[in-house]
Amino acid sequence: MEEDKDFLRQDNNYRSLKAFQKAECIYDVTFYFAHKYLKPGDRTIDQMVQAARSGKQNLAEGNIDGITSREMELKLTNVNRASLHELLLDYEDYLRVRGLEQWKYDDPRCIQARAFCKAHLDSAVYREKIKERSDETIANIAITLIHQCDVLIRGLIEWKKRDFKERGGIKEEMYRVRRDWQQKNGYNGRYGTNGQPPNNPIKSNSPKE
Repeated sequence: MEEDKDFLRQDNNYRSLKAFQKAECIYDVTFYFAHKYLKPGDRTIDQMVQAARSGKQNLAEGNIDGITSREMELKLTNVNRASLHELLLDYEDYLRVRGLEQWKYDDPRCIQARAFCKAHLDSAVYREKIKERSDETIANIAITLIHQCDVLIRGLIEWKKRDFKERGGIKEEMYRVRRDWQQKNGYNGRYGTNGQPPNNPIKSNSPKE
């Protein structure tokens, strides 16, 4: 059966979103970091990995749900932001309680990290590079990624809000598609297409006996 490209949105390829790609980088970095530098049995391991996972999965789920529900899409996208901010606090706590440095915005290391993270969206790059870095450096890279991802998600939310104002939701889209089909096929109210009454397959055309 051929897919109707004119019905429902066809732009929901979440893997093409920069926010999703960056969220995947955050997950891979966090998975390595939590299992490498936190003690086995520490509940923070599961909490950090789950927050990173939620930050990625909810973005994908919201993008797909957005085909039929803008409300659900916005809700899940915002849940994504909340999960990443929870993860951000975990990284900041890790640095603070261990007396490690969280790089300031104008620190040359932070500037370099921002440029690198902006230029690279392939999680494989981070999985390879972080093996050569200290826990302080990895935590700061993760913090940089989270801030950049948050900016992308906020922009995505604003775009979705504007798009909803301009195009509406599923009900409006269904109405437009139905109206366009009627106009294209000459639908004329109760008499169907071209103003002709439809054939009734039940009623016999034979003369009465």
